[in-house]
Amino acid sequence: MSLDTFLLYLAAWTLIALSPGPAVLFAMSQAARHGMRGAAVGTAGILLGHVVCFLLVAFGLAALLASVNGAMMAIRIAGALYLMYLGVRMILSKPREAAAVPLAAERKAHGGIALQGLLVQLTNPKNLLFVLALLPQFIAPDRALLPQLGIMLCVTVVIDAICLLAYAQIAARGARALKGSRVVVWLERTLGAALIVFGVKLIASK
Repeated sequence: MSLDTFLLYLAAWTLIALSPGPAVLFAMSQAARHGMRGAAVGTAGILLGHVVCFLLVAFGLAALLASVNGAMMAIRIAGALYLMYLGVRMILSKPREAAAVPLAAERKAHGGIALQGLLVQLTNPKNLLFVLALLPQFIAPDRALLPQLGIMLCVTVVIDAICLLAYAQIAARGARALKGSRVVVWLERTLGAALIVFGVKLIASK
């Protein structure tokens, strides 16, 4: 990969990562409810989704998926419904108490958050469109595929981690500043409603 291509990819993905989407809303919602530790675990799940998508490209499965009639639509609808489900859960859930949580229970909760992050990313239309349409534009056909994918994966993971955790930090600070206030409850419900709106827009989009 040439330096020019690397810098162009870096700039392109930075702009994509900064644009609010399902992953950003998910990271912020986990930060508001579970603090930065929960947001970091959820972000790890999202980043694992990147690894899975890049592996699909490496094995040619992404192109095969795109060629199957209705496959992308099914993934889009599944992702939209899952976002709506997460949003409803946030709205209906009781406010999280500040009491100490047993280590085993905390680890179990973190495992669930990581899995949610992975599912959000794997059903994220923005991520799928990037893999299918944008990523191939940066691959030089006359050079080995795996080293190029490895470089772009590293850039994607690092930039996404920085952006998602930055958004999460904003939400976590807001939740800490308003700790004990009803505003925190409404902040969580607002983020949940945003996830539902995002899901509805995905279903309505063509």
